[in-house]
Amino acid sequence: MVADLMETPGLDAEAMAQLPKAYSPAVAARVVETDLADTPPLVAYRFQVPEIGIVELRHDVAAALSGVLPRGAGAYLVAIIIGVLALRRREVAPPAPAPVNNLDNLVAAIPYGVACWSRNGTLIACNERYRASIGSGADEAIVYGEAVKRLIGAGYMKMVADGEANRVLELHRGDGSCLLIDERPFGREGFVTLVSDVTERKRTDALLTNIREEQRLLARRYHEEKLKAEAASRSKTNFLAHLSHDIRTPLNHIIGFAELIRHQTYGPLGDARYLEYVQNIKSSGELLLDSFATILDLAELESGQKVLKTEPVAIDDLIASVATRFKPQAVRAGVRFELGEGCGSVLTGDRFSLTRMLSNIVENAIRFTPAGGRITLAAFAATDGVVLEVSDTGLGMSAERLESLAHPFALGDASFTRENGGLGLGIPIARAIAELSGGRMAIDSSPALGTTVAFSLPLRTGEAALPATQAAA
Repeated sequence: MVADLMETPGLDAEAMAQLPKAYSPAVAARVVETDLADTPPLVAYRFQVPEIGIVELRHDVAAALSGVLPRGAGAYLVAIIIGVLALRRREVAPPAPAPVNNLDNLVAAIPYGVACWSRNGTLIACNERYRASIGSGADEAIVYGEAVKRLIGAGYMKMVADGEANRVLELHRGDGSCLLIDERPFGREGFVTLVSDVTERKRTDALLTNIREEQRLLARRYHEEKLKAEAASRSKTNFLAHLSHDIRTPLNHIIGFAELIRHQTYGPLGDARYLEYVQNIKSSGELLLDSFATILDLAELESGQKVLKTEPVAIDDLIASVATRFKPQAVRAGVRFELGEGCGSVLTGDRFSLTRMLSNIVENAIRFTPAGGRITLAAFAATDGVVLEVSDTGLGMSAERLESLAHPFALGDASFTRENGGLGLGIPIARAIAELSGGRMAIDSSPALGTTVAFSLPLRTGEAALPATQAAA
């Protein structure tokens, strides 16, 4: 029958080549007269062939099932293995935890004393910290009232806060420690007591309070002393001003009459020694007048009552004028006076005060430099100001002597001042002028090596260290 179908007209090799490749190993083929939608046998396939009709291909049942059975057996084996593994996992699962007392574990983990009480004051649970604070043993039964008595001991208790949510008490014990007790509701039928040691915090707070109080007292004392110092400074200035006026007037009379007598205007004195006495009177009066003027100037400079002028000052001309004034005095003392190179700068300041500032230092340098020494006066210009420097190879000063120079009217070694003359106020006046001019003074000195005094004078706002020629123009 299969041969008849294979020899069916029109189902030649060309028609068989048009069949799907998946159906080519069929063992039987036939043309059926039925609908394509009818259900074919298990291992048969139907399809439409042009000009022929519906063709049915049948396969070998054994060959078809030979590939299905191994795959099904493999899937079944995998399912069995998965089931066995699931059963074994269920058998080795960890057992359920045994029930524990959660309240005891909870209070034991809290880092401060905790006790839970019933409404009638019976202890429900507490941790070791709470028992240690009341001195109770691990198995000792205790009620709320007894616990409070043990907590207080020989101390006292103070209420800090009392509200609906909690009550806070501060317990000061006899040994100096301080406990903070916080009581809160615990469910509906009890309350919980929290005890924490705040001794160190209280001590720190007390220390901070004492420090703040001391700072407040020091600030108040400083303010009072400042007011007293300012009042004393004003009083000193006023006193010196009045004293200067009251003393200068008779001194001027004494000096004037001494000058008149020295010239013997109204006749000869009779003895030549009187002329010498009159000259001594005149010289002493002038020295005393200069001393009072110096003290009054220092007082005015320190109190800020002396107003400095603001005018262009050529630095080279300033140091040249000071050098011209003191070179003869240096020659008489046997000291070499050198003038540094000019800086060509111009500043705004009080020329008279700046001249006096340098003159005081140069005069001290000549006074304390032995014969054969050297004094140098120089100026250096910078982008933000000018530095004036006076250096000598004189006696120098020790650290203690330099420390005393920071205090006005403190002359240090009185014998040192008497031997070299003067009141010892030249450096304080120079420092005051430098500070009023917006600058500062620095001193570097060593015994037997000499002294260097430097003044740094800053530029004022919007000012530049102009060359002298440009400033003159």
